[in-house]
Amino acid sequence: MSCGNPHEVPCSEVLDRVYSYLDGEMDQTSTAKVKVHLAECGPCLREYGLEEAVKRLVHRHCGHEQVPADLREKVLTRIEAVRSQIEAS
Repeated sequence: MSCGNPHEVPCSEVLDRVYSYLDGEMDQTSTAKVKVHLAECGPCLREYGLEEAVKRLVHRHCGHEQVPADLREKVLTRIEAVRSQIEAS
């Protein structure tokens, strides 16, 4: 996905890293760059909002147990595969 406008951080990179951003797993420089991108890019901001809502929903219903790291990785890999299929079509 791309909004067609030039950004310091491309849309595809922001969307690939949205969960790291949501989880606070990025360094300060990367976090600042993503914040700037989201402030200037409506399509990415909407996608971020959707991902944030999904994360809140999952946390509300399943957030009481620690998720095994391998399960988290499998889920993120599957999400990326589905996202790639959608972008390719």
